[in-house]
This record gives sequence, C-alpha cells and structure tokens, in this order.
Amino acid sequence: MPDATTDILVYTTDRCSFCTRVKALLDARGYPYEEINLERDAAGRNELVARTGMMSFPQVIIRGQLVGGFQETLQADRDGRLRQLLTDAA
Repeated sequence: MPDATTDILVYTTDRCSFCTRVKALLDARGYPYEEINLERDAAGRNELVARTGMMSFPQVIIRGQLVGGFQETLQADRDGRLRQLLTDAA
C-alpha cells in the first residue's frame, strides 16, 4: 500500500519488458513512484485484482485512479494527461 507521499503506484514483475519500459518513462519524467513487484509480493496480486479487476501488468495508478498499462501510460504522457493527473491531484 502506498504511503501518503506517493502519488504513483506501479504494479510490475521482473521479467516484464513493458514493466521496465513504464518505469523508465516515469523515471525519465522525474516522477517518483512506489513499485509493487508481484513476483516478490504475493499479497500484491490480490491487491492488484481488488483495485483494478485485472491481473495484467504493468498497471499504473495515480492517487487511486487507474491509468493502465504501458501503452495507456505512454499515451497519457504524450497527450499531457499524465502531467495533468499529477497536477490536479496536488
């Protein structure tokens, strides 16, 4: 569970290329995030399903709002929605 200072929560696994790419995108933009690695955190799998209704990864959540996987996060970055979500959330 993210702490009060974490705006972005990312569910990942180690061998997922899209997980690596979404983390690189967030890092490149300077957006800090909390990562829940589903290979190391068994409870994280149940949490992911409870929050999103899905078991696919990566999944990016900004302050409780589901953005989606890598493609959705990339599109949100390209159209400015990612920055807007973080600005509106503050």
